[in-house]
Amino acid sequence: MADDKEEPQAEAQAEAQAEGGDDLHELTPGYKAPKKVDLDTIKQLDSNDESLVKYKAQLLGQTEKVLDEGGNNVIVQKLILVPEGHAETALDLTGELTQFKKAPIIMKEGVNYRVKIQFRVQRDIVSGLRYVQTTYRKGIRVDKTMFMVGSYGPKTEPHIFQTPIDEAPSGLVSRGHYTIKSLFTDDDKNVYLEWEWALDIKKEWE
Repeated sequence: MADDKEEPQAEAQAEAQAEGGDDLHELTPGYKAPKKVDLDTIKQLDSNDESLVKYKAQLLGQTEKVLDEGGNNVIVQKLILVPEGHAETALDLTGELTQFKKAPIIMKEGVNYRVKIQFRVQRDIVSGLRYVQTTYRKGIRVDKTMFMVGSYGPKTEPHIFQTPIDEAPSGLVSRGHYTIKSLFTDDDKNVYLEWEWALDIKKEWE
C-alpha cells in the first residue's frame, strides 16, 4: 500500500489512542492480549491432537480459497441498526463515510434495539476484535461502550457481530440529535475503520 494511503490510517490510530485507545482495556479488567501467532504456525501446532485439529478447522476454514480484496486484513462492510418492531437501517461502510453525519437515522424514544456489524477477515487470524461506540450530544460525551467481538480466521463470507439489546433514550429532555463515533479495532490497537453517524431520537417514528 502506498504511503499516502497509509497516513490516514496512522492518524486515525493515533487519534483513537489519544481519545480512548489507552483505556480500551479498562472495560475488561485483568484482560491480557494473547501473543500474536502467524497463520502458518497455528496450522502446524499439535497436528496429532484431534480436538485441536477440529478447532483449527473451525477457526481457519479453507484459508487457501479465501478472497483477498487487498487493503486491511479486516474489512468492515456494514453497520446495521435493528430496532424492535421496525425496519432495520443499514449503513454501507465501504464507500463515502462522511454522508452518515448529514443524514441521521430516526429512532423512536424508548425502543429496544441492537447494532450489528458485518465484516470480513481476509488473510491472518485477528485476535481480540473490539467495537467501540462513543455517543455525543451537543458536543458532550454522554456514553462510551466497548464490545468484545472476538477472534476470527480468514473467510470469504462475512462475519456478523451483534451487540446486546439496549434501550433508546426517552423523555422530553432526551429527545434530540446524537452523534456517534464508531471504532473497529483489535488487541494490537490496529484501527480497521473509524466512522461517525447520527441518530435523531423522536417521540414517534417519522
